[in-house]
Amino acid sequence: MRTPNPAFDVHRRYVRFRELNQDNYVLFDFAIGDPELWIELILPVPAYQTFCRENAVTYLTREQEDAVDHERSKWRYGQPGMNNEQEQDG
Repeated sequence: MRTPNPAFDVHRRYVRFRELNQDNYVLFDFAIGDPELWIELILPVPAYQTFCRENAVTYLTREQEDAVDHERSKWRYGQPGMNNEQEQDG
């Protein structure tokens, strides 16, 4: 069972680090108020560091990342815990 999120707070900013590519750009997800409502962004490392500092972000924990992925799978595949490979195999 999913625990309820605290009240939506537009002052809370979340970052989920995805990847540092070979050109020294950081791929990451950024969310305001709710880590489940995010946008994918890419910035060079110095700009990423400045962005995170100026937005006083909260970095998602592994547990939070898993919860976001679980919730997203319900919308993408129709039920929690599904992924594209399971859908193709099933």
